[in-house]
Amino acid sequence: MTSIAVIGAGWRAQFFIRLAQMMPERFEIVGVVARKEDVRTALSLEFGVQTFYSVSQMLSHKKPDFAISSVSWDANPGIVQELVKAGVHVLCETPPAPTLEALQELWKQVGSSGLVQVAEQYLYLPGHRARLAITESGAIGEIGSVEISSTHGYHAVSIMRGFLKPGFEPTTITTRQFEAPLVDPLSRAGWNKDLSPKNAKTTISLLDFASGKSGLYNFVDNQWHNQLRHRRIVVRGSRGELVDDAVIRLTDGPAITKSRIERYQLGYDLNLDGYDTEHLSFDGKVVFQNPFTGLRLMDEEIAIAQLMSQMADWLEAKAKAPYPLAEACQDHLISLAIDESIATGTNVTTQMQAWAS
Repeated sequence: MTSIAVIGAGWRAQFFIRLAQMMPERFEIVGVVARKEDVRTALSLEFGVQTFYSVSQMLSHKKPDFAISSVSWDANPGIVQELVKAGVHVLCETPPAPTLEALQELWKQVGSSGLVQVAEQYLYLPGHRARLAITESGAIGEIGSVEISSTHGYHAVSIMRGFLKPGFEPTTITTRQFEAPLVDPLSRAGWNKDLSPKNAKTTISLLDFASGKSGLYNFVDNQWHNQLRHRRIVVRGSRGELVDDAVIRLTDGPAITKSRIERYQLGYDLNLDGYDTEHLSFDGKVVFQNPFTGLRLMDEEIAIAQLMSQMADWLEAKAKAPYPLAEACQDHLISLAIDESIATGTNVTTQMQAWAS
């Protein structure tokens, strides 16, 4: 069993608490750290966890196998440094630091420790795990470009880099923004009362990696929740391309063939095994198997649970590192360059950083 602590009490932090409690055979929660007394009281009542007002108080109680830092952007670097100084492995929220200078300082302080991984969950979503399995099999040849229209900033960059594998090379970013009327029906809280169209920004960025690979970033305000905009991923290779769940490619014959990623979902019609995702398949081969069938998790929870489990396995040398700090720093470096390109209206080129080594 792996012991964990959660630093933070917000919406995202509670995902980790709930998932750990759903897997008691795998995780023991040492405690949850929250600054405010009323928040600690609420956490104790809702989850039955032991709470602490500081990292040092939690560590004096028991040192966990790893701690999850799920606090604000500004607070995260200090929490990570405190945990590393105490010799605690850390799974920290994204981004690891808010600015380039803060990223550089965080890397200077903890980069060589080997203790820090990042809770970047998007590439652990079942659909993306299946797509990665397909592209890494060589089904569509050498990957040259990726288009993402679903999530923002460093999350989108992490998906692009996960498929392209460009390393830490300089990247030139060209960004433009546009506005157009759009109804915004949903937020995290549910349906909005005002369903009249309002101007929404669309941000489009071209990412030109030094290796010649490219990414296209297309994000509309609140696209995470606004279901009036499709989520879209296009991965182009030398022998075909993948668009969402559809694949077209050159096969032996020669022939150009089409295939789809299929999700096998429990709980439909006369299937009485409960509502759950069992697996995703491609051409009759399983390309993603849900490790948590029976827990009835949505895709986001499956992704976060995989990160937590892989972190535990990594500590026991049973798995590769889930998402190293260097990768997360590079993701946010490029995301910051997108923001700079918007602000200045010019091309921005990232430089090689210390974490590239």
